[in-house]
Amino acid sequence: MITLTAVAGVALLELGMALTPGPNMVYLASRAITQGRRAGLVSLGGTAVGFLCYLLAAAAGLSALFAAVPVAYTVVKFAGAAYLAYLAWGMLKPGGRSPFTPDQDLPPVSDARLFSMGLLTNLLNPKIALLYAALLPHFLDPQAGPAWAQLLQLGGVQIIVGVTVNVLVVLGAAWVSGFLAVRPRVMAAQRFTAGGLLGAFALRTALSRTPASA
Repeated sequence: MITLTAVAGVALLELGMALTPGPNMVYLASRAITQGRRAGLVSLGGTAVGFLCYLLAAAAGLSALFAAVPVAYTVVKFAGAAYLAYLAWGMLKPGGRSPFTPDQDLPPVSDARLFSMGLLTNLLNPKIALLYAALLPHFLDPQAGPAWAQLLQLGGVQIIVGVTVNVLVVLGAAWVSGFLAVRPRVMAAQRFTAGGLLGAFALRTALSRTPASA
């Protein structure tokens, strides 16, 4: 049985990651702004299934695989860092965009397409890949039972926190977009803050060490 300390640690870790703009937030906010809250929630359904896929992979030994084959982790690590750096540059460069900038070129799509795009966005999200492969294993306790059982419980905590934050993003995206649209200085500050946080996370990802086996 996992400890309350592990639960609190994972909850705080996921809260910090979920509040840092990344692929999930950008996609969900864009869909909610351009196609409505319902579209954002359908997209979030796909995102939630993506969380479950990572959880099952972790329980099956993803972190152990990366520990046994360090080059695999290194490839994922630097690919994720490069992608986060790319997102950061997209916000920080002249003419860059905030996650809450309405994208008028984003065409409406079907529910099936919304769901599948939400799923794919999350499966390709380097933050989530590194969370399950490199960070969650650090909260395992050898005295608390099988690693796979602990990962399932800790992953459940991550999913609850992540989905809750993303629901709030979807529900509040349109309001935040409207608020920022008439306040260009606040929009610029939000964009540079978000870009800076993504850049910092990219650097932290690149410098992270290979995880120990679970």
